[in-house]
Amino acid sequence: MHHTILLCGGSGQRLWPLSGVIRSKMFLSLLPAPDGGTESMIGRVCRQLGRAGLGEAALFVTHKDQTALVRRYTGNRYPVIGEPHKRGTFTAAALGVLHLYTAGTAKPEDTICVAPADMFADDAFFQLFHRFTEVLAASGAELALLGTRPDHPSDQYGYIVPGEQVSGGFAPVISFEEKPGRGRAEELLQASALWNCGVFAFRLSFMLSQLERMGLPADLAAFTDSYPGLPVLSFDKEIAERSSKAVVLRHEGEWRDLGSWAALSAELQQPVTGAGGIWGASPDSVIINELNIPLHVIGVPGIVAAASPEGILVASKHEANAVKEIVQQNAAGPGYGESSWGSYTILDRTASGPERILTIKLSILPDHELSETASLHTRKHWLVISGHGEILRNGLYTAARTGDSFTISREEQHGIRAHTAMELIEIRMLCEGDAESIYT
Repeated sequence: MHHTILLCGGSGQRLWPLSGVIRSKMFLSLLPAPDGGTESMIGRVCRQLGRAGLGEAALFVTHKDQTALVRRYTGNRYPVIGEPHKRGTFTAAALGVLHLYTAGTAKPEDTICVAPADMFADDAFFQLFHRFTEVLAASGAELALLGTRPDHPSDQYGYIVPGEQVSGGFAPVISFEEKPGRGRAEELLQASALWNCGVFAFRLSFMLSQLERMGLPADLAAFTDSYPGLPVLSFDKEIAERSSKAVVLRHEGEWRDLGSWAALSAELQQPVTGAGGIWGASPDSVIINELNIPLHVIGVPGIVAAASPEGILVASKHEANAVKEIVQQNAAGPGYGESSWGSYTILDRTASGPERILTIKLSILPDHELSETASLHTRKHWLVISGHGEILRNGLYTAARTGDSFTISREEQHGIRAHTAMELIEIRMLCEGDAESIYT
């Protein structure tokens, strides 16, 4: 049997300010959808998994803080498990394998395919997943990968150097090179190297043997307990680059990594998303604006202007990747986040004497709720600015409509149930030592 494990671990800092720790790039609903609207990367992948007949045996692995968000964007159609800490692609893949094995869903002889959840490829790419079982059997390999023919010498991708292709349509892997310089990338193209698509297939028993080799537990509970002490482990470095028995299948169709502003903007339906406009001689410029404040570009070619509650970026498309280092050096608290129930936006952070005051806008989806929990703050005020539902306080429901306000004291149990889409303004008063913890 074949199983597909989708990894949702990236933070997408190169696409700041739209993506970040809370909302990674796979949740951005910017790609053209078949119905004429837009869809997210993870939504597109789910649609393609179903079309390829892979959906019934798919498992998503993400950080525990994003499990609700993954379930929301996948329509609750797939099992989702959460890592207690981010520890790299190998560790996430191992957790997924052990989950399937412990649950009895997968057997040692079954084929496991590990792939990123933010892939951007054509439908033929996903059909190749069905070939992994036969390729592993025919080749005698312990690992099978997917590679695609480069269309330019990129220094942003890893490369696979293949040997001579055999009649089964696969080739032995000679070597790997991770993000070479441009000169070396040109040499690799001349040597018929392939871009590494980050897709790995193996038998479940192979993963068990690798865990034993590395001295890691093959028991799910013990492996999960070991997370705090694990280093960050990459599947490429720990497994693929160590393997002497790996083969690669060549994909001849469409595949791209939409991890940069230049790559993502090339897929947009129109140059302006949100409030604002592009004027004058501004060819190849794009605006993506999530704010209610208009953003205009006049006479500036080849830039991306992106705005969200996290911040504003104006950069040349081909130099915008530098934002990753800038964000890492200037880390700040989140300004926006999403969860299974809706989203929140930080409107203001203010210090007032010994207190800190946090003002938040909550947007709750129809028929969703914020579960009842104890208030961890000195006090909290809610003002309903649109929609209607119910406020839950100490086990009792009270109708809540536009214009209603509520005050919650420290340790008071409280929650919200929305009947229609609801928007609330929340004002928190925090004393010294109070956690700012935003909703998840």
